[in-house]
Amino acid sequence: MKVQMYSINFEASEQLKSFIQQRLNKLETFYDRILDGEVFIKDNSSQSGTNNKEVEVRLFVPGTTLFSQENADSFEAATDAAVDAMRRQLKKLKDKQTAH
Repeated sequence: MKVQMYSINFEASEQLKSFIQQRLNKLETFYDRILDGEVFIKDNSSQSGTNNKEVEVRLFVPGTTLFSQENADSFEAATDAAVDAMRRQLKKLKDKQTAH
């Protein structure tokens, strides 16, 4: 799957980009018609408190766009949560399409 990654307020490491790409590639097992996607990685360190790492995932599938946004203490945890939410959306979309 072709994914564009944008890091906001910092420069993302290749290791982080690779981790996110691996997680997103697993989504194709649930729905194989994903066209491409975008990932926005934000470091909100200026905000006090926890959960200052944000990951937004936008997937383009025929007929619609799916979106997930999660905050966590680390980018890896936020990615896992966002991908999990996206997995649920993809399963729901696939069930909806096969029901008709």
